[in-house]
Amino acid sequence: FPVIRATHTGEEGFDLLVAADQAALVKEKLVTAGAKPVSPETFEILRIEAGIPRHGVDMDETNVVLETNLDVAISYTKGCYLGQETIVRIKHRGHVAKKLTGMKFDNPVEVGAVQSADGKEIGRVTSVAYSPKLASTVALGYVRYEYLPTGTAIKVGDVSGTVTELPFVRGSWHG
Repeated sequence: FPVIRATHTGEEGFDLLVAADQAALVKEKLVTAGAKPVSPETFEILRIEAGIPRHGVDMDETNVVLETNLDVAISYTKGCYLGQETIVRIKHRGHVAKKLTGMKFDNPVEVGAVQSADGKEIGRVTSVAYSPKLASTVALGYVRYEYLPTGTAIKVGDVSGTVTELPFVRGSWHG
C-alpha cells in the first residue's frame, strides 16, 4: 500500500493508504510492531499546538488558501489553476484581510467571536484545547490583519488572551 510522508501533529509521520476493510489489520500490525495509538483528544491537542488547520473546522471552501497558513500547497510558478490570479495578486500586491493565527489564554474559552482589547469584533476562534505542555488554553482562529502582531491583546467573552505565533510547539517536522 502507498505510504506518504506527512504530519498532522507537527511530528514526523506517515499516511498509509489502505483499503477500508484492511485498516483494522494494518493498525493491529503497527501496534504489534510497537506503534502507540493516541486518543482523538490527544491528537487534537497536538494538532492545535502544531498550528495545523483542519478542513471543516478551521477552514472550508470560503477561505482563500493564503488565509490558512498552507502556503506550501501553492505553486507560484505553475500556471492555469482555479484562483491563480487572485492568489498571485494577494501574494505580490498586498495581504489577506484575515489570517489563521494562534491565541493563548490563561483560562478556558469556547469557539466563538474574538474581540480586541477595546471590544471590537476582530475574528473568530475555530479550535481550542488545553495544552499540558504550555499549561494554558491554546486556540486557532482567524483575526483581522491589523491585529495579527504577536502579543496583541484580545478577548473571548470575558477571558483575556494574546495573539501568538504559530506553531505553539515546534515538533520534529519543523526541524
